[in-house]
Amino acid sequence: MRNKTTSKLERWRTKYASLAVAIGCLYSVVVSWGDNWLIPALLSAGGLICGTIGFFDLKRIFKKSV
Repeated sequence: MRNKTTSKLERWRTKYASLAVAIGCLYSVVVSWGDNWLIPALLSAGGLICGTIGFFDLKRIFKKSV
């Protein structure tokens, strides 16, 4: 059986975790912009991918709640 009471952290994590990772990647891009071209390129791709996943997760969650 599944426990019906989940913590606030667990509910937040299911909704916003990928967006938090995307924001962290984009912050790292800004910080490491002048050092090397490879690291900002990888972090930009990670921010784009995680941001897209987060957007569609939120879209699915809000569509299910309505």
